Amino acid sequence: MASAYHHKPHAVCIPLPAQSHIKAMLKLTKILHHRGFHITFVNTEFNHKRFLKSRGPNSLAGLPDFHFEAIPDGIPESGEDATQDGNLIFDSVRNHLLAPFRDLLIKLNATSPPVTCIVSDGFMSAFTITAAEELGIPIALFYTISACSFMGFRKFRTLLEKGLAPLKDETCVTNGFLDNVIEWIPEKKDIRLRDLPTFCRTTDPDDILFNTTMEAVENANKASAVVLLTFDALEKDVLEALTSSISPPVYTIGPLQLLLNQIPEDPLKPMGYSLWKEETDCLQWLNRKAPNSIVYVNFGSVAVLTPEQLLEIGWGLANTKLPFFWVIRPDLVAGKSAILPPEFEAETKDRGLIASWCPQEEILNHPSVGGFLTHCGWNSTIESVTAGVPMLCWPVFSDQQTNSYYTCNDWGIGMEITNDVKRDHVEKIVKELTEEDKGKKLKNRALQWKKLAEEATTPHGSSSKNLDNLVNQVLLRKRTYF
Repeated sequence: MASAYHHKPHAVCIPLPAQSHIKAMLKLTKILHHRGFHITFVNTEFNHKRFLKSRGPNSLAGLPDFHFEAIPDGIPESGEDATQDGNLIFDSVRNHLLAPFRDLLIKLNATSPPVTCIVSDGFMSAFTITAAEELGIPIALFYTISACSFMGFRKFRTLLEKGLAPLKDETCVTNGFLDNVIEWIPEKKDIRLRDLPTFCRTTDPDDILFNTTMEAVENANKASAVVLLTFDALEKDVLEALTSSISPPVYTIGPLQLLLNQIPEDPLKPMGYSLWKEETDCLQWLNRKAPNSIVYVNFGSVAVLTPEQLLEIGWGLANTKLPFFWVIRPDLVAGKSAILPPEFEAETKDRGLIASWCPQEEILNHPSVGGFLTHCGWNSTIESVTAGVPMLCWPVFSDQQTNSYYTCNDWGIGMEITNDVKRDHVEKIVKELTEEDKGKKLKNRALQWKKLAEEATTPHGSSSKNLDNLVNQVLLRKRTYF
C-alpha cells in the first residue's frame, strides 16, 4: 500500500486568499482528489483561522490524502471576520509569499508522495510560477473568473500603451471618458472602457491592483496550462480570441458544481467552502413560499456599500411589496454596521428575510427563488446561470462590470441597475423582472443557458473533456528533471 501511496500524483493547490477564489479552488481540488490525486490545499494563516472559526475545529482535518497547510501572508493581524484589503493581498503576493511557499514545497517533497504539479490561482502567479520552475514540475494557472473578464484584464497593457490608463485625473470617471469604445474582439464593437475591470480606473501609474492583475494575466503565457471557470458555449467568441493569443492550452472546466454532483460517494462532501458561518434557517422560510416568487439579494463576500446605497436598495425592495431574501454581511457597509431603520423592518417584516450569510447555491436552486439581485461576482454569476435564475446586476468593482455587461448584453439573462442606485429604479427593475414579459424572457433564456451548462458537464461535454485533458496532458506530466 505504501508504494502505491508513494506513486500517487500530488497536486499542491493555492488560491488567492479571498472567499470566492478559495471556493472555486476547493471545488476543483475535490474533483482532482476523486481522480486519484493526493492534495495539499494551501491557505494563508489568516484564512486558515477563519475556516476553523466558521466551520469548526475539525473542519480542516481533511483525509490522509487531502490536507490543508497554512503559510504566513506578511499582512498585520486585523479583525478576524472581514475580508482583507485587496492592496495588502497583492502586496503580499508580490513581496511576501514566495519564501514561505517554497519552504512548504521543500517540506512536502521530503515526505511521501513528492509534489508532482501545482494548481495555482492565476492571480498568485507572481510567485507560484517561480516555484514550479525551480521544481521542474507543471503548473496550471486557474483563473477563477469569466473568459470575458480575463480578456478585460488582458487589455490593460493595451490601455497603458495607448495612454487610456492610468486615467489623467479623477474627472475622467465622471466626464464621459469611460464611455470610450475600446478594441475588443472582431465580433463586438460596443465595449467601453467602463465595461472593463475597474482596476484600470486608477490615476496612479504604480497602482498595485492595476499592475499586479495586468502582470497576472500576462503570466498565463508562462504556464503549462490556463484554466478558466466557464464553459465553451457561454463565451465562444472570447475563448476563440483568447486561445489564439495564449501559448499554453486553455481549458474551460465550468460549472464545477455540476461536475462535483456526479461524484457518487464523495468523502469530501461535508467539507464546506465558507469563511463565514452559514445560516440555514432561510431554507425552511423559502419552503413556505410560492415558486419563482422570491427575489434573492446578495452582494458577495467583498463588495462594500455606503449607508445611502444600503437604504436606497432596501427601500427599493420594500416598495415593490414583493417577498425578498437579503444577505447582509456584518461588514457590508463601509466603516459602519449595516443596520436598516426600524421603519424598514416594520414595513417588510411579513415578507422580507435578512440573514448574515447563507449557502448560496442551495438558495439559487430553490424553486421559490425567481430572481437574483447581485454584484455580478463571477461565482455568483455562474451559480445563477447553473440554477437558471435571471439577474438584476449592480456591479461594484473589479471584474463585476465586465460580467454584468455580458450578462445583460450577450447572454440576455440580466438587467443592469444604474451605478448611482436609486430606490425608484430598484423598485421598477425588480417589478419588471418578477411581473412583466421582459422578466419572463430573461427567465426562459436563463433556463436555456442552464441546459447548455448541464450539457457541457455531461461525460462527453466540453468541460468534462477539458478536465480529462487537463489531468492527463498537463497535471500527470512527468517532471522535466529529478
